Amino acid sequence: MRIYPPSFGQGAAGLSLCWRLFRKDGRILGFTQHDADLVFGGIVHEAASGLDLGASERGLVAHSGATRLLGALTSTKITEADIAAGFYDQAKIETWLVDWTDPSQALLVDSGIIGKIERGDMGFMVEVLSLADQWRQPRGRLYQALCAADLGDAQCKVSLNDPSTRYQSTIVMPDGTHGFTAADGGYAAGLFNAGLVRFLTGANAGVSVDVRLHSCAHQQALFALWRPLPAKLQAGDQFIVTAGCDKRLETCRTRFGNHVNYRGFPRMPGNDVLMRRVSDGTPGLDGGSLYQ
Repeated sequence: MRIYPPSFGQGAAGLSLCWRLFRKDGRILGFTQHDADLVFGGIVHEAASGLDLGASERGLVAHSGATRLLGALTSTKITEADIAAGFYDQAKIETWLVDWTDPSQALLVDSGIIGKIERGDMGFMVEVLSLADQWRQPRGRLYQALCAADLGDAQCKVSLNDPSTRYQSTIVMPDGTHGFTAADGGYAAGLFNAGLVRFLTGANAGVSVDVRLHSCAHQQALFALWRPLPAKLQAGDQFIVTAGCDKRLETCRTRFGNHVNYRGFPRMPGNDVLMRRVSDGTPGLDGGSLYQ
């Protein structure tokens, strides 16, 4: 049984569900199941948006699991290009119960974070993670060989605004939606592997995507991307790319001179030590140090 606030004069018959999406770029989108647009809190909630609560696996009560919402791309506010560009990744979503006869009477019943968005033949499926799911994320330091920090964050302390780690240029030769060629800028091959490129102009302006491979030849740099872009690249499109890191101690030391801030445990034994055959006098399997 659901008990509604007494201020909802029409009872259950006058109630409608609404959703608010808070995108990463700052835009707030509103949707409703009602057959007409609803306005409350200064936000227009678009009717017939394509979202279907009937596909929810969780209902209206917050749990630790995930909700799945099914929908069709019927709203002009939601585009496949924006989904592909990552504007909805980790976006906040709120579920409201609203008296459509008096939209000022609204109750926040759920809140979560957008997880995966899967595209199908008939529409899309949105995974909504509850706020409780954030408590299951790792806390503190992890015992692992590779660095646990991300290049440029507060633990790493490498500046991504420095010219040695940041390159702004113009596309010379595009490769559809999967990569492009530009002047090498004097940067060594591989510096931008696992880095991030953001496009400043053109059809993909504002879109950021991870770099899969950065190679150099004949004073030109080739950038291959991990996922296709929403639109084809064009010669003359401007971009900014920042360096990447494979999180190994050697890379941290030789490429960035930042090994003092390394956040991993490079000398921890690997699987090869665990699988090694034990015999008398075998170094590293007698309880002693592997590095003395």
